[in-house]
Amino acid sequence: MNRNITCFLAEGANADLQATIKELKQTGMVDTVFVAGTEVADAKKMNCDSLQKGEAIHEMLEKTTTDYLLVYTKSTTLKLAQFALKRICQVAEATDAAMVYSNYYEEKNGELLSHPVIDYQQGSLRDDFNFGSLLLINTNALKAAIAQIDTNLSFGGLYAMRLALTTQGSLERIPEFLYTEKELDTRKSGEKIFDYVDPRNRAVQVEMEKVCTSHLMRIGGYLKPEFGKVEFDKVPFDIEASVVIPVRNRVKTIEDAIKSVLKQQTSFNFNLIIVDNHSTDGTSELIATYGKKDDRLIHVIPERNDLGIGGCWNEAVHHKMCGKFAIQLDSDDLYADETTVQQVVDAFYEQECAMVVGTYQMVNFDLEEIPPGIIDHREWTPENGRNNALRINGLGAPRAFYTPVLREHPLPNVNYGEDYALGLAISRNYQIGRIYNPVYLCRRWEDNSDASLDVNKMNGHNQYKDWIRTVELKARIALNEKKLNA
Repeated sequence: MNRNITCFLAEGANADLQATIKELKQTGMVDTVFVAGTEVADAKKMNCDSLQKGEAIHEMLEKTTTDYLLVYTKSTTLKLAQFALKRICQVAEATDAAMVYSNYYEEKNGELLSHPVIDYQQGSLRDDFNFGSLLLINTNALKAAIAQIDTNLSFGGLYAMRLALTTQGSLERIPEFLYTEKELDTRKSGEKIFDYVDPRNRAVQVEMEKVCTSHLMRIGGYLKPEFGKVEFDKVPFDIEASVVIPVRNRVKTIEDAIKSVLKQQTSFNFNLIIVDNHSTDGTSELIATYGKKDDRLIHVIPERNDLGIGGCWNEAVHHKMCGKFAIQLDSDDLYADETTVQQVVDAFYEQECAMVVGTYQMVNFDLEEIPPGIIDHREWTPENGRNNALRINGLGAPRAFYTPVLREHPLPNVNYGEDYALGLAISRNYQIGRIYNPVYLCRRWEDNSDASLDVNKMNGHNQYKDWIRTVELKARIALNEKKLNA
């Protein structure tokens, strides 16, 4: 092989493709350019019409006679930075990486914005990891990994490729801005985060789950559907269930949340524990007013001043009045009707699980349904849910826990990802039950904590969740090794 690069482009408009091809050829480092399913001057047509297909990855390898292949996944024009390809190849050679990617600029609404990406971790298993759109792949690494990539994949080819490449070498990020792409999706962060659970994307999610599960089996991180037994009568409780609401400065929504709890109809006793994290906007006074009317409401103001949402949950769970089951309700949200708490507790006993996850409906501030509507997380199956949980970004709502198990797993004292970390840790040993009819209203409005995050904040969130996955993946691999050696 020589040190030139074979390039593969996604299908796009002819003008964009020609501009990208010209940009690549001007570097003097490109041997041949292939375009998925499209005839374009100065390029060759791939038989496969989409780079997302498994057969496209196999075709790319077959057509590559160079040390590296470059994949550009966007349909808009690519603009390379000065000596960008040379720089990427230098890093690839120096690190012997299986794949190299970099920071980039994006043209958005007429502006040129910096878009840093994050380092790849062992647990970066989510299929929406943002590498940017320009990927340099070591041909020998792909040759060694190609058998892991199913040719029948319709959506998960690139996902399967990068998971397979991690078994052959590192995925290296260059913290330099080496190209510019045009961003056509101008939605706010809060409008994008539910794309992966949109029912219209169900077929994609099913395929991505299969890809991830196969990868976990290869690397020793897959857990068989064998679960620890939950003994509900082992610890005595005076209260059967506690609804837990951590809150800080939510005077606009907390009253709706309180009312939705206090109107619950159950065959057992329950209470509401609100951990008020030193609110200053009238929230505390509003909670106190309801506490005087109904002794089921327990108003907790922590002595500590260093608590995030996870820390507030720990305060509630270890409170002497916490019930056998602790059920989540965010201060922005409501229960769908007066049967939610009963349904959740029934699910614990019927499904013999240590945690229950419900189904929620997306609504606006006025409680009117908004897209994508009902989120049921049907990808969480009893057999494979805890494996697929390493791929997805959330577990659904409401989340509820058997309190003795929850007390064994303190939540991270953070404001993001604390529930995800807990769900992964519990699912390592116990079954997680599901409710598939809507029991929760997830209210989206401008004051949601994730309504409009800049790229650095989003990167911080994603990096933390990837770290959570990394810790959990290592724990599962170690657990499997221990079982093998027992």
